Amino acid sequence: MQSGGRMSAGMTETAAATDAGTGVLADRAIGDLIAAGAIAADPAVTGAQIQPASLDLRLGTVAYRVRASFLAGQGVSVAARIAEFEMHRIDLTAGAVLEKGCVYVVPLIERLSLPPGIGAVANAKSSTGRLDLLTRTITDGGTEFDRIPEGYSGPLYAEICPRSFSVLVRPGMRLNQIRFRRGHAVLPDRDLAALHRASPLVSGTAVISEGLGFSVDLRPAAGDLLGYRAKPHAGVIDLDRIGHYPPADFWEEMRSREGRIILDPGAFYILVSREAVTIPPDFAAEMAPYLAMVGEFRVHYAGFFDPGFGWAEAGGAGSRGVLEVRCHEAPFVLEHGQVVGRLVYERMAARPERLYGAGIASNYQGQGLKLAKQFRAG
Repeated sequence: MQSGGRMSAGMTETAAATDAGTGVLADRAIGDLIAAGAIAADPAVTGAQIQPASLDLRLGTVAYRVRASFLAGQGVSVAARIAEFEMHRIDLTAGAVLEKGCVYVVPLIERLSLPPGIGAVANAKSSTGRLDLLTRTITDGGTEFDRIPEGYSGPLYAEICPRSFSVLVRPGMRLNQIRFRRGHAVLPDRDLAALHRASPLVSGTAVISEGLGFSVDLRPAAGDLLGYRAKPHAGVIDLDRIGHYPPADFWEEMRSREGRIILDPGAFYILVSREAVTIPPDFAAEMAPYLAMVGEFRVHYAGFFDPGFGWAEAGGAGSRGVLEVRCHEAPFVLEHGQVVGRLVYERMAARPERLYGAGIASNYQGQGLKLAKQFRAG
C-alpha cells in the first residue's frame, strides 16, 4: 500500500487549521493542558499515558457495583447516581475481579477543568474492546456516553461491563482514553476523497460516504481462519498479564472457505477488515457504526485510530482494522466484502511529535487478525 509523501489538499487545509488552533489536539498540546491544570490527577499524569492524539485514563481505587447502566443527566452528579443505584463497593487496591454480566462504575484518577472552546470524546482502548469489555466514560451532568462538553470541569468515571470474560483489575490500569478537540475537525467527504487521491488511505477502492467505509475479510489470503468467537464459560483474565493466556482457553476459532459466517445472537466475534488502512500524520480517525439497516450486528468498541496508524514511515505500510462484532436479535449471515463500518477522519490541530508505532510500544501497528495483547501469539 502506498503511503505517499506529498502534501495533499486536505493536508494544506490542516496547516491552516493548525494556525487557527482548530482540530484534534496532539501530544504536545495535551501536555500543555496538563501543565496548565486543565487535566489534573493524583498521582500525576505520566508521559506513558500521552498518546499521539489522546490521553490514557487510569482507574481509581474503588469500583461501585450498580444495578444498571446510567447517565447522570443534566444538573445531577455521578456521585448522586451512584448513591441511588449502588449495590456494593469493591476495594481495587490489591486487585479485584469484575464479573461478567455485571455493571461497575469506577472513579478515574484524572479530572478535567477544560478551557472554553475545548471539548473531548472518550473511547475504550484497543485491548479493552478486543476483550468485549464494554467501557464508557460518564461525567457529572452528562447526557451522552463518552462525550465531554466544551469547558467541562469535574470528575471522570468509567462505566465497565464485562460482556464475555470476567477480568482482574487494579488501580492505575488504563482501559479507556480521551481525545481533545477545538472546533469542528471532521473531514467532509470531498476533502477525504482529495486526501485519498493524493495519499491512499485504504487498499483497493475507497468507499467514501460520511467517512471511509471498510468491509470484512472472510476469504483470507492464506489458510481458512476467519476469526474468533468468545467461549461462554471461560476463566478470569488478569489484564496485567501480557502474552500469557492460551487463546484456546477463551476463544473458538472460526474457520471456513465459503466466504461467509452466520453470527449467533449474543455471541462476540473478533474479525478483521479486508482493507489495509492508513492514517496520515496530520489526521486522526474514529471508527463509527455503518447503517443499522444493513444487519443485526454491531461493529466497534474501541474506535480511536491515531496519526501514523498504518503509515509506512511509522512502521505500518497499511494496517488492517480488527473488528469487534456482536450480533443482536437474530442470526445474521455476514458475507465476505460486506461493508460493516466507516472511519471518520479528523484534522489534527498540529502534527504529533510521535506517531503511532514510532517508538511508543504500540501493540497493533502492521496488524492483521489479532487478539488482545493478553493472549499468546500463534
